[in-house]
Amino acid sequence: MSLFSQRQFDQAARAYSADLYRYAWWLCRDRFVAEELVQETFARAWKNWGSLEDLAAVKPWLITILRNEHARLYERKRLDYTDDDPQELDLPSSDRTGAQLELEQLVEALPPAYREPLVLQVLGGYECKEIAKMLGTSEGAVMTRLTRARQALRAHLTETETRAQR
Repeated sequence: MSLFSQRQFDQAARAYSADLYRYAWWLCRDRFVAEELVQETFARAWKNWGSLEDLAAVKPWLITILRNEHARLYERKRLDYTDDDPQELDLPSSDRTGAQLELEQLVEALPPAYREPLVLQVLGGYECKEIAKMLGTSEGAVMTRLTRARQALRAHLTETETRAQR
């Protein structure tokens, strides 16, 4: 790889590492796993950097690699079980407000087909066309999934407000 290509890769890594981390964290909700996913994404991207045809498509390409790495992680993951009493577990306290936690839980409760495009649009700032390319689907399908995700969130929030007013 030429020095010029290495410099381009370094610039891309600096420019997009924070966005990749945010997306990885939304996928797995674990800081250490998210960091590992980002590292694996950049390792795989480095190996295949020469095959990238359009430098303007670096960020969607990296997001796609990250999604694939996340899927690979769960293909080989073995769940650890514990017999500890849940009340004895030392769970970290949260600085987030109840509303933030509720919204995060609502987004997490969405089916992955709706959650992924929503997170890519809201956190990543991607347009439907870019999301469609990353997810390997049509732009219309992405728009439908985004609409359904928003409808589900809106319906739940409306239901919660109605219950609170009673």
